Amino acid sequence: MRKLTLGTTGITVPQNAFGALPIQRISKEEAAKLLRKAYDGGMRFFDTARAYSDSEEKLGYAFEGMRDKIYIASKTMGTTPEKFWEDLKTTLTNLKTDYLDIYQFHCVNQCYRPNDGTGMYECMLEAKKQGKIRHIGITAHKIEVAKEIVESNLYETLQFPFSYLCSQKDIDLVKRCKEQSIGFIAMKGLAGGLITRSDAAMSYLYQYDNVLPIWGIQKEQELDEWLSFMDKEPEMTKEISDFIEKDRKELMGDFCRGCGYCMPTCPAEIEIATCARMSLLLRRSPSAGHLTKESQAKMAKIDECIDCGVCKTKCPYELDTPNLLRKNYEDYKKVLAGEVTV
Repeated sequence: MRKLTLGTTGITVPQNAFGALPIQRISKEEAAKLLRKAYDGGMRFFDTARAYSDSEEKLGYAFEGMRDKIYIASKTMGTTPEKFWEDLKTTLTNLKTDYLDIYQFHCVNQCYRPNDGTGMYECMLEAKKQGKIRHIGITAHKIEVAKEIVESNLYETLQFPFSYLCSQKDIDLVKRCKEQSIGFIAMKGLAGGLITRSDAAMSYLYQYDNVLPIWGIQKEQELDEWLSFMDKEPEMTKEISDFIEKDRKELMGDFCRGCGYCMPTCPAEIEIATCARMSLLLRRSPSAGHLTKESQAKMAKIDECIDCGVCKTKCPYELDTPNLLRKNYEDYKKVLAGEVTV
């Protein structure tokens, strides 16, 4: 597999990286086994975050004594200098290291700049001066915020959702990053689980030689799929191209990616990340598991939605979540009644 260099950072790695959010759901030993296998298979870039519960600790445990052999990126959701430094100290302790290769502002709603009154960008500069971080990065979900970040030319890397379900605006963003020599780290390469073929996902992203995909990996079987591309580079065949086009026609538009940023603040206790994409889940995975009494009870909670709007304000994709939930529930009831087959 070819290697790429992330913008001006000098970080050169195979175009196939490890997203460590899911390892918070498995044991420390299972995570360590998975991470070491990823390293043995050729992966060298590992992305985590302070917000991913114990993901950082598991990375630190797995790679203790190997710091010079890998690149680690982490993130802070802090919005004050005090929280920035607190998070950075905790992150370095968890990872058993004295520096990060990339430190990123996490899921921002604004482009932090010098002298903007927040002091946040100044924190990044000071942390870099102290040698605690080597490169300044940022992650965003909103396209207009991401565009502002790129044009600011203040950041060495941008992490943004990118998959074959992307829009032309997203593609233009990737191209602009290349023009500006900003490293592009692609999250949500499987669109929150809606993309079900690894070969199609990888073949699409491999067309962009400045894009580093970080695959969220929790199971060894998943890792094996991504590692298989290390020896056999992905190829955009006609069959894969036709499959992608079919998927795009079915899935493009406003859909829930299941990121969970809207939760757990729903007053009606609706499990939004599942319920808001139930129609797609029914059609893209074994439907029986989504039609149990337990699932029916979860979907029924949609009737208790009070339209408080909190989920809308928290959605990084700016979806009309209450109406999306209701549309999914209406479709779900039709499937239950046998009016619609899946």
